[in-house]
Amino acid sequence: MKPLLVASPGERLSILCLGAHSDDIEIGAGGTILDLIARGVLLDVTWCVLSAGNQRVAEAQDSAAAFLMGAASSSIAFGNFDDSLFPSQSREIKAWLLALRDRCNPDLIFTHARDDAHQDHREISQLTSNVFRDHLIMEYEIPKWDGDLGKPNIYVPLSEHALDTKVALLLDHFGTQRSKDWFDAETFRGLARLRGVECRAPARFAEAFTVRKMTLA
Repeated sequence: MKPLLVASPGERLSILCLGAHSDDIEIGAGGTILDLIARGVLLDVTWCVLSAGNQRVAEAQDSAAAFLMGAASSSIAFGNFDDSLFPSQSREIKAWLLALRDRCNPDLIFTHARDDAHQDHREISQLTSNVFRDHLIMEYEIPKWDGDLGKPNIYVPLSEHALDTKVALLLDHFGTQRSKDWFDAETFRGLARLRGVECRAPARFAEAFTVRKMTLA
């Protein structure tokens, strides 16, 4: 299958990463970001976490810095919205995203999947497509006990190094999550292997996304 490159080595690419919680971006798109940087794409990254309190803010800051090491430029922003109550804060979150749009015009946006079982994730996804109407949006997936993984239509093959680095950084930076029975290397590697099977990834691993609309030139 002929791949479509979002950017070639040496080419600049601006991306906006949106996550409801402090580890979402890393789980959903961390390998893709690491591989883009490793391939020499000049990434300009705006990294936004909309809910992170106390210790999780520090975790998110340190993790983002580690994932974005080697990016051409990066900025990290935090919202102060109440975890698990995003639907009731929709008006305020939309205003926050509109203000973000006024200062950020990315080539590519990573956000949550529209059909994610977590209410915070769904709200961010819906508002992303509502606010950023003229952008390429890639919806990432988050494994969880709800069993809500869907049928993605875009795959990004990962190098084994990118996957190893992603897993190591997740386990190293998110100590508050280690007590969750699903937050472990086997989960992250297992999903990446499955997606790698589905797209016949050369190095066996991939991240998968859903794209609702895109144009080909």
